[in-house]
Amino acid sequence: MAADSEPESEVFEITDFTTASEWERFISKVEEVLNDWKLIGNSLGKPLEKGIFTSGTWEEKSDEISFADFKFSVTHHYLVQESTDKEGKDELLEDVVPQSMQDLLGMNNDFPPRAHCLVRWYGLREFVVIAPAAHSDAVLSESKCNLLLSSVSIALGNTGCQVPLFVQIHHKWRRMYVGECQGPGVRTDFEMVHLRKVPNQYTHLSGLLDIFKSKIGCPLTPLPPVSIAIRFTYVLQDWQQYFWPQQPPDIDALVGGEVGGLEFGKLPFGACEDPISELHLATTWPHLTEGIIVDNDVYSDLDPIQAPHWSVRVRKAENPQCLLGDFVTEFFKICRRKESTDEILGRSAFEEEGKETADITHALSKLTEPASVPIHKLSVSNMVHTAKKKIRKHRGVEESPLNNDVLNTILLFLFPDAVSEKPLDGTTSTDNNNPPSESEDYNLYNQFKSAPSDSLTYKLALCLCMINFYHGGLKGVAHLWQEFVLEMRFRWENNFLIPGLASGPPDLRCCLLHQKLQMLNCCIERKKARDEGKKTSASDVTNIYPGDAGKAGDQLVPDNLKETDKEKGEVGKSWDSWSDSEEEFFECLSDTEELKGNGQESGKKGGPKEMANLRPEGRLYQHGKLTLLHNGEPLYIPVTQEPAPMTEDLLEEQSEVLAKLGTSAEGAHLRARMQSACLLSDMESFKAANPGCSLEDFVRWYSPRDYIEEEVIDEKGNVVLKGELSARMKIPSNMWVEAWETAKPIPARRQRRLFDDTREAEKVLHYLAIQKPADLARHLLPCVIHAAVLKVKEEESLENISSVKKIIKQIISHSSKVLHFPNPEDKKLEEIIHQITNVEALIARARSLKAKFGTEKCEQEEEKEDLERFVSCLLEQPEVLVTGAGRGHAGRIIHKLFVNAQRAAAMTPPEEELKRMGSPEERRQNSVSDFPPPAGREFILRTTVPRPAPYSKALPQRMYSVLTKEDFRLAAPQVCPGRQLLPGAGIEANLQEKPTHSRCVEAAGRNPARIQLGCNGNNATNNP
Repeated sequence: MAADSEPESEVFEITDFTTASEWERFISKVEEVLNDWKLIGNSLGKPLEKGIFTSGTWEEKSDEISFADFKFSVTHHYLVQESTDKEGKDELLEDVVPQSMQDLLGMNNDFPPRAHCLVRWYGLREFVVIAPAAHSDAVLSESKCNLLLSSVSIALGNTGCQVPLFVQIHHKWRRMYVGECQGPGVRTDFEMVHLRKVPNQYTHLSGLLDIFKSKIGCPLTPLPPVSIAIRFTYVLQDWQQYFWPQQPPDIDALVGGEVGGLEFGKLPFGACEDPISELHLATTWPHLTEGIIVDNDVYSDLDPIQAPHWSVRVRKAENPQCLLGDFVTEFFKICRRKESTDEILGRSAFEEEGKETADITHALSKLTEPASVPIHKLSVSNMVHTAKKKIRKHRGVEESPLNNDVLNTILLFLFPDAVSEKPLDGTTSTDNNNPPSESEDYNLYNQFKSAPSDSLTYKLALCLCMINFYHGGLKGVAHLWQEFVLEMRFRWENNFLIPGLASGPPDLRCCLLHQKLQMLNCCIERKKARDEGKKTSASDVTNIYPGDAGKAGDQLVPDNLKETDKEKGEVGKSWDSWSDSEEEFFECLSDTEELKGNGQESGKKGGPKEMANLRPEGRLYQHGKLTLLHNGEPLYIPVTQEPAPMTEDLLEEQSEVLAKLGTSAEGAHLRARMQSACLLSDMESFKAANPGCSLEDFVRWYSPRDYIEEEVIDEKGNVVLKGELSARMKIPSNMWVEAWETAKPIPARRQRRLFDDTREAEKVLHYLAIQKPADLARHLLPCVIHAAVLKVKEEESLENISSVKKIIKQIISHSSKVLHFPNPEDKKLEEIIHQITNVEALIARARSLKAKFGTEKCEQEEEKEDLERFVSCLLEQPEVLVTGAGRGHAGRIIHKLFVNAQRAAAMTPPEEELKRMGSPEERRQNSVSDFPPPAGREFILRTTVPRPAPYSKALPQRMYSVLTKEDFRLAAPQVCPGRQLLPGAGIEANLQEKPTHSRCVEAAGRNPARIQLGCNGNNATNNP
């Protein structure tokens, strides 16, 4: 029994070998992605056109996979091409070399100026890259690299994908890629060498040819010819001190002197430093064969002057300091400040003079002693008044943010009417430099919600912007705003209209600050007209009614002239009867007093006293054909009060109040009464002008659609017109009916004012006084952006750059969307300012290149046009071909630039330059070369050889090499038949000087390749 129990006590552990491992799952995911993207099989495309890598469209697809908990991103890069006819594909493509292997020999797109590095190294039109998903992650260990390569090899074999698949290894800044491509009976391993230092024997073409020939291991003797493409890149840096045309702004000239205050209306423009930092000249020998040229450690035939192809690219300075961009940016920074004007300048500058008087004995003197209150003449000396004195009392004179000269200049620029003997009548002053009012540029303020370019608000924004940048910063802005507010109060108190503002009610298309200034101007106009009417009424009161002429006389005298005189002021009131308080807070007299006054006047004129209430008043002119329905008298259009002008914030407040009344019947009734104040005033004026009128008469004039007329036949059989009110006018408790019954026959001049200019002006002045500099900057930022766009358009018109025109249109479109919101986001405003700065830098680059290439110095028109076209292409294209290479007009200019830089670097006198202008042999004999040593040398070697036997199929072979001062890279795909690599055919096996501290590790999995990685992380090669 014991024996039987032993097997039962044992534990059998069963290993399920059918469960997929993490590695197998990773391979499956790679295959799944390749299948999803339909990268299975071979698809041959058309031969690549010249330059298609740069001019064509590259697209990419991305997906994310993981190996255990390590995430990889898989990206498919491909050049978009037209689809080709696929009929007979299966029969024709059985033994065809994959497209990527054919592209290795393509010579039309060597050295593309803008492409993925793998495109430049291998000339591929399509490939897939597997790289660590996180930028900080890297595949550093050799086992992981080998495992990834094995995974790639298995996935390609299982799916039949013929698109090259690369794996990025080491740190991303090294751009190390190893990969594989499989086809029917052929295989390519993409290998790479990356070293910090160039081995001495491989610094020239001769040494690189030795590597290439050893790598391909061709069994033929002699070897097939090797096709060579070479590019040397020369960098020009030392030129900005000679050719940068931008002059720094003369700060002293901004105020006073010859320039004067007009400079305050102009924004600066241009870069403070050369926006072009380097010029890269690429000299290319595209089609060479071995034996034509010599390039070794002793001698070289590669003279840049003799190169058949020249191409140029410019390297732009990163974030060059631009004046216009700095101006707008610094002004935008004010929006984030939180200090008030009082906190910035010290104590309040709006405190009364009496509070500053320390002697209490003079407290009652102002009440007991008479003091004249003169209306000062408008002048600059009066404009710079109390605030300046108060600031000096709290701080020293030398501490004042703005000195007198600067302040006077600004105020003269803002208020040009201050220098005239007679104040202006308030019409908007126009400047000759401003665009006409019907032009597109002038109407930009509608889109930006800013202000017209000839308005006071626009000029104020420019002045504050310049003060902030040049004169005192935030304190200067607060000081100028303080003076501006005091000037506004001075003009209100003394009836001086504000210049630079269009007449009429506030323009809701402009910014709120501009609307407030327009509202203040409306108040000044009303107050000025009322005061002038009071003065003239004392002398003209006896001429207003020249006798009791009755209705016939009223019809004979031009009513518009007569009523214009009436509306200027109160009839029967002399100037002496108006006190200061009544002037400031005017309200109409009661109806009984007015009627009594009218009766006394009519009694003096000899008219019957009982007819005084029926005398028509406030007639403007007679209506065309309408007559009163009841008595048949002509219908007169009355003089009415203008509706009260309102700014957008007042309209918003009114809307909120009306909305809060709710939807109840009582709320609706109250809301209707609040909205019918203007209607009631017009009804009273109509009753005064048309005694004996009815509601129907008023509706016929005021709202003709609400009076319906129909043709009817009367008792005598005649066709007559019969009219009646519309259905909505007959609704019970109609507001029109209620208002008509409430209205009394009072002319507009004796009605309670709909628009209380005194109260509204004080509200505007208070609003201006409490504005912080940040609030002010928010209000004026649309004007500053508007001015910046106009400045950019003005400067662009001088250069005529097509790409800049498109960007400006985008800026205008973007700004119009952002600035129409009441409180735009700071991020969106920063984007607009950044776009303006970029355009400014682009125009500065154009001017810099034109100055360097001397486009204005060309005597021949054809050469000038060619140079301008060349400069324009340099700005818009990544690389521009130089027509005629070194022998063309542009090539000679570039050569001269390098010669001057070399001479300046070596301090060579000008006479030595003549010695270098001979033959190439003579130039090489001189100590100073025309060109510096090349910053980069690129070589592409190609050939087609049979491998491994002479009778084998000829396959393409390629090697790319780039040599710089601190970098050496070889990228060589090894193409061979089948899946077996030739022994000793790797790149590293052919490098005579192997990197130290390296070790070779057998590849994992089914991949026969082996990877050699430097332990110090400085080199990595794929070595068979």
